[in-house]
Amino acid sequence: MEKKIINTSKSPAPIGPYNQAILKGNTLYISGQIALNGESMKLNNKSISDETHQVMKNLKNILEEAKMSFNNVVKSSIFLSDMSLFNEVNKIYGSYLTPGNEPARETIAVKTLPMNVNVEISMIAII
Repeated sequence: MEKKIINTSKSPAPIGPYNQAILKGNTLYISGQIALNGESMKLNNKSISDETHQVMKNLKNILEEAKMSFNNVVKSSIFLSDMSLFNEVNKIYGSYLTPGNEPARETIAVKTLPMNVNVEISMIAII
């Protein structure tokens, strides 16, 4: 069973040696997404709200490219620059999910994130 590379121009091109996502069997592994706009490759970071919405849009675009949705997500990892951002990020993140079908998740505060953003989210989804 070979892996299939999933990329979409609707989400930002990788800024390093990785792909947006890899589909292996029935499992999609999505690389961490930050608030880069896929079309302009500029950060959408005027506020933590803007950042989080952009991250979720990037993830949605990748899921759709793989013919999936947030309902297919079984695991999320959220990385924050500061845990004081948790409540706002959590509220926006949750607004993209179907109540009762939320994935497993962890939220971790880290020292720094790529391009000094405040939030990065990766996901694992299953067909």
